[in-house]
Amino acid sequence: MAIDLTPNIDVTLTAARWRSLKLYNGYRLLIALLFLATQNAFRDGDFLQNSEVPLFSALVLGYFIFSCISAILTWLEKPNIDFNLPAQIIIDIVFILLFMHAQQNGVTGIGLLLIITIASASLISEGRLALFYAALATIGILLEQSYQLVSASKPMENYSGAVMLSLSCFATAWLAYSLAKRVQQSELLASERGLDVKNMAQINALITHEMQDGVLVVDQNLQIKHHNTQAKRLLGFDIEDNEQGNWQEKSLQIISPEISGMIRHWMHEQATLAESGPANILKLNTSSHELRLRLLPVAENRHQGAVIFIEDWSQMQTQAHQVKLAALGRLTANIAHEIRNPLSAISHANQLLQEEEDSSPANKRMLQIIADNVQRLDQIIKDVLELNRRDRTNQEMIHLEHFITDFYTQFCAVEKIPAHCFKLSLHNTDTVIAFDRRHLNQILWNLCKNGWRHSKNSENSLELTVSNAVKMQDVQIEISDDGEGIPENVRNHLFEPFFTTEKSGTGLGLYIARELADANGAKLQLKPSAQSSSAGSQFIIYIKKA
Repeated sequence: MAIDLTPNIDVTLTAARWRSLKLYNGYRLLIALLFLATQNAFRDGDFLQNSEVPLFSALVLGYFIFSCISAILTWLEKPNIDFNLPAQIIIDIVFILLFMHAQQNGVTGIGLLLIITIASASLISEGRLALFYAALATIGILLEQSYQLVSASKPMENYSGAVMLSLSCFATAWLAYSLAKRVQQSELLASERGLDVKNMAQINALITHEMQDGVLVVDQNLQIKHHNTQAKRLLGFDIEDNEQGNWQEKSLQIISPEISGMIRHWMHEQATLAESGPANILKLNTSSHELRLRLLPVAENRHQGAVIFIEDWSQMQTQAHQVKLAALGRLTANIAHEIRNPLSAISHANQLLQEEEDSSPANKRMLQIIADNVQRLDQIIKDVLELNRRDRTNQEMIHLEHFITDFYTQFCAVEKIPAHCFKLSLHNTDTVIAFDRRHLNQILWNLCKNGWRHSKNSENSLELTVSNAVKMQDVQIEISDDGEGIPENVRNHLFEPFFTTEKSGTGLGLYIARELADANGAKLQLKPSAQSSSAGSQFIIYIKKA
């Protein structure tokens, strides 16, 4: 985002010098036209010597032609201004000195034009060569006056006028030089400040664009003056829609009537700004988000406009919930470690009591209940500890076809499932993914075990399908069963921790499966019932190809 100031400032200053030179050329052309229009008056009066009339007429014509050529070249900005300006000023000084020579008294009148020329040249050149122009003019004045004294035998008193004009040229050059330096410093400072403001505006635009919150700035008439793409996204607009792409100067009433009504009510509140802090926070429910609006006035008076910060309140609540779950996970992991030792002692003691031969059937039944519940508690502890280690992934390149085939064989053997009851379909035979092998095995095992438990346990009751997803860079693994399906009132709570419909379940299987999938960059979803072509339930895992 950094902006190089020097080239832009140089271009700006050069353009300003060209504009000033064009104005000076206009002034010179005007003087030349005045000379042309009044040269007859010069001839008839005592202004010129009789012998100098032809010279003056030739000088007037030459000065006019020079003014026209200079004006054209200056308008075309050719050649370079560092050559163009000194050349014009030197020729100007020469012409004025020649006019002075043609003048009868030599110094007064036309000689005053030297002061204007030197002052203009000094300002345009920003002080450069100012004293050079004054020295050149002074030398010309003194030489011309000396020539007049020698050729016309004029008295020495005429030198006083030449000396005063020479001093005036140097004084003008010095003052113009000082003024030009001040103007140059002011222009440089103004250019730097302007570029700083532009740079800051670009930085502010970038910050606003990258903010997670939406930003809207409206005036007193609720016309949108500024917005970012996040505001469009939160308000449910398609950011790629060109027709809706530019909200600049559009009315907030057209974009969002609900927010417009809230802003109008907020603007017309009678409470002071200091007393209305909580009133600056409003909530808005849309079809896809629960939004939180924070309003700040752009000035002391609310009626002059407002800055609206739009926050995704549902996302904030989700993040807070995740933080609570993370803290709860660490706590439950510590508790699980502490429970495991006494639980092992209970299990060992129970096994010793079961080995006694003189136990009555009632005691054996009680001991078996203890053993079953100890095993269930141990499974819960294992799930909690595994959940706490979900972020410790050890991803590796896995050839999906070989992995799924090995998993299918192992699962059928361990769970004692007949091969005709579990159907395997591989529609993608050459796919490599980056995944933690142990995590993928646990996710598939949990999903397939749940599917088999809720299926009819008949032919093709459980099916595992691997195919390409709609997005060709993803592969999808679908586990489906022919059970009774999942009721609608259960679907929304299916992946919540410790939620189960089974008496002997822990409620952590699906939750852990989704957490492990998220830890590996995958996505586990329950297929909506409206998209399901058969009864039962279908779980889909979306995994990015390596």
